[in-house]
Amino acid sequence: MIRQPFLQQIRRQSNRPYWMKNPHLDKIIRVDHAGELGADRIYAGQMAVLGRTAEGPLIQHMWDQEKKHREKFEELINEYRVRPTVLTPIWNVAGFVLGAGTALLGKEAAMACTVAVETVIVDHYNDQLRTLMQDPNIDKEILETITRFRDEEQEHHDTGIDHGAEQAPFYKALTEVIKAGCKAAIEISKRI
Repeated sequence: MIRQPFLQQIRRQSNRPYWMKNPHLDKIIRVDHAGELGADRIYAGQMAVLGRTAEGPLIQHMWDQEKKHREKFEELINEYRVRPTVLTPIWNVAGFVLGAGTALLGKEAAMACTVAVETVIVDHYNDQLRTLMQDPNIDKEILETITRFRDEEQEHHDTGIDHGAEQAPFYKALTEVIKAGCKAAIEISKRI
């Protein structure tokens, strides 16, 4: 038999009883946590290469926002008792390599990476918001969090465009490859 205080703790932690959880919420929190980890590591890689250049403060600003996004999703992983993706170590390394690798190609390529990643993330967050708004019992904090993060990701996209992303060598090809990788990472992270 389950003790009553245990059930009360579950209700507090998830804002609703475990048997009433939104079936989409686990996947949303899992994939967003993985995505924000990846973004954190991308900016870490960019800072490792470009941190002492004129673009350093700009990249640092975006990285600081991504760190806050990651922290929030780490809180939500615990609050909603969601299992993180088992690919966390891979996304950690892959994100850093992507950030550092594009930065080594130049500031324009680093900005092109930002544009590509943020394009996919903004679309992804919009899809999530549409899904969550269909649940009349959804936690308003989740909606507000995803909306705010989506807006900040759009700001990063626009910053990348404003700072020369489209002047990167092979811009179109580079961004399409990065977008495809991001979309694949999203689909994989939802499942495992």
